Amino acid sequence: MTLSADVVVIGGGVNGTSLAWHLAKKGASVILLEKGALASGASGKSGALVRMHYTDRYDAALAWQSMSYFKHWEDVVGPGNPNYTECGMIRIVHERFSDRLRANIGMLKEIGINTDLITAAEVAAIDPGCYTGDFDLAAWEPESGYADPVATTHGFARAAAELGVRVHEGVAATAIETAGGKVTGVTTPLGTIATGNAVVAAGAWASALLSPLGLEYGLRANRVQITIMRRAADDQPTHPVIIDGLNNTWLRPEGDYATLCGIGRDQLDVDPDLYAEGVEQEYLIDSQRRCAKRRPALARSFMRGGWGGIITMSPDGHAILGNLEPYAGLYGILGDSGTNFKTAPGIGANMAALILDGASDSVDLRPFRASRFAEGEFFAGEHEYGDSLLDVFR
Repeated sequence: MTLSADVVVIGGGVNGTSLAWHLAKKGASVILLEKGALASGASGKSGALVRMHYTDRYDAALAWQSMSYFKHWEDVVGPGNPNYTECGMIRIVHERFSDRLRANIGMLKEIGINTDLITAAEVAAIDPGCYTGDFDLAAWEPESGYADPVATTHGFARAAAELGVRVHEGVAATAIETAGGKVTGVTTPLGTIATGNAVVAAGAWASALLSPLGLEYGLRANRVQITIMRRAADDQPTHPVIIDGLNNTWLRPEGDYATLCGIGRDQLDVDPDLYAEGVEQEYLIDSQRRCAKRRPALARSFMRGGWGGIITMSPDGHAILGNLEPYAGLYGILGDSGTNFKTAPGIGANMAALILDGASDSVDLRPFRASRFAEGEFFAGEHEYGDSLLDVFR
């Protein structure tokens, strides 16, 4: 049996399924390959925050574009349900970065994002369980929250399949074939799929496909962990998402009286096929200690669960999106550094337009180009905060 498609998408995470659906909406024939199960890589292990606060306008614009998908899924996508929960998001930075916080909020408002600069007293009014004695100002996004990452991935996949996308789980791409500098096919256990366009969205497994083509981007597999803590019954049932630059942590509710806790701690260069998927006791202790500095009720909490997973770090902590030169028809969604769940709808829309129409949809993807590293133009926001929250599933 000979298989062919206009585009082959390699990787069945949230970005791959989003792209497949967007491509099919534009009339392309698409095959999506996932070597395991859908969402079995970084997507399924994501903390799945849905927020728009970034220090650069490009990620922020992608997040803003994506928000309408989560809030209005039935109308925008249709099948499935990401189970989006709007609880608001608070971004806390050290007081020495207050001017940068103001500048970023101004930039975000220019994009159209609903956000405000609020005082520590206003934070306490929004979240009485939040300790506010170590900062003066914070950013507040009332429409932000979190979703179910597996349900989101499956929703995109179902919507894509209804438009004719052929979704193959348990089928790995083993090589990308080229001739004359152009993509000609993708090799699989099913045989070679003839195509002029291949998109590598394979997370920590991407380098195995790209290295034989001479493409190296300094991608590093990073094991990170998440804990779920059950808070005491005398705490409030729920709370906003909190991204806390002072303690290098993030928190989000997990139903009533439970909190997902993430802290910045790298374990770089692990084998994505052989790593511990549980949570280490030392990490649990550190996570509880650091997160309780922001929500003191967590000091009396106990562990209800947790997991470890793999994200892929790029050299500057930002995704690689676009054509992978010098090959015509080869594209990448790579090195998201743990932050592209919330932007996956926008990434899918813009990448589909780039592949089929030659230009991105509404957000300029040039800052995400793969060639930026060789050009010495590492991606950074104009007003960074100096904290390191790129290395957690957020």
